[in-house]
Amino acid sequence: MQQLFNERIKQVLMLLIIVGLIFLSVKELATFLPGLLGAVTLYIVSRTKYFQLVYQKKWKKGWTAMGFIIFYLLIIGIPVAIAVTLVTPKISAIMENPNAIIETAKQTIDGIQQKIGIKLISETTLSNSINKLTETLPKLLNSSLNVISNLAIMLFILYAMLVNGSEMERYVNRIIPLKRNNIQLLSYETKKMVIANTIGIPLISIIQGVVATIGYAIFGVEDWGLYGFLTGVFAFFPVVGTMVVWVPLVLYMYATGDTANALLVALYSLIITGNVDYLARITLLKRMGDVHPVITILGVLVGLGLFGFVGLVIGPLLINYIIVLYDIYMNEFVYSGPVTAAPNSAEANEGELLSKKAVPDPEEKIDDEKKEK
Repeated sequence: MQQLFNERIKQVLMLLIIVGLIFLSVKELATFLPGLLGAVTLYIVSRTKYFQLVYQKKWKKGWTAMGFIIFYLLIIGIPVAIAVTLVTPKISAIMENPNAIIETAKQTIDGIQQKIGIKLISETTLSNSINKLTETLPKLLNSSLNVISNLAIMLFILYAMLVNGSEMERYVNRIIPLKRNNIQLLSYETKKMVIANTIGIPLISIIQGVVATIGYAIFGVEDWGLYGFLTGVFAFFPVVGTMVVWVPLVLYMYATGDTANALLVALYSLIITGNVDYLARITLLKRMGDVHPVITILGVLVGLGLFGFVGLVIGPLLINYIIVLYDIYMNEFVYSGPVTAAPNSAEANEGELLSKKAVPDPEEKIDDEKKEK
């Protein structure tokens, strides 16, 4: 009895030490947590294609992983280059002459208030808001070093995860203290949510941005390329995302006397741009992963606060995990019958992330074939 008690004490102490070291590490690396989460996300997206190239087509691991790194650099670099080209001149103009921006904003709001007969905002409030904006812009620009550091860490970790993918998955499969079917369920839900949010949501945003850009160009919006790009960026945020761009734009056009085009842009944004988002979500996202809009909205709100921009993908995954882990808990500790496997088992097996049974290690398969010969 005493020996069993001593063993339990040792076990608890060891677990406390492990948890303490994990806590200290996470605390010190919190700044770079978005880079780590981004690497995990890209690994989940890339692993199936990477394993096909390495184990079926016999490509070299290192060179194949480097090819994926270059591909993602291009994918990330193109929108960044567009953003720098379109947004930098505007930011420079604001920084060089903030008074002109304040005066233009005042004139616009005064014009709107005179036409509708309602005072929306005072000059003092407007001036304070513009001053806060001009103070925030340099901080955003200075944070670029942190973004670059996270990007470098993300690509470095992704390379290591791809090269050592099969060993890493076998290890993770061993240390997860769940039944095999629950591991499959967890893996299936992880892949479904990551694919839907990493590929589906950016595609929807690109579609909305392109459609909005066409409308802005047709109805005579100045700098239509910039506003189209910003509409695509804010389309990441569900429900009111694109309205952050086109509503102020319509109000500005209305205040400056371009009433007809303001009305046309408003109708186009409501009917065309807004419904493109709805149609894309019920078709594209439904094919990639049937993610409920409520999960997406709550996940985005949670993820942005915790992880920044990467939270657009991680946030919905966290919300969905609450539901999945509850099901797993019931399977592990409450239900006495057989555990329900992940839906669409063929798809789950194909996209399995962790379970060795669901996704046989490609290296072992090759070794078995050699032994048979």
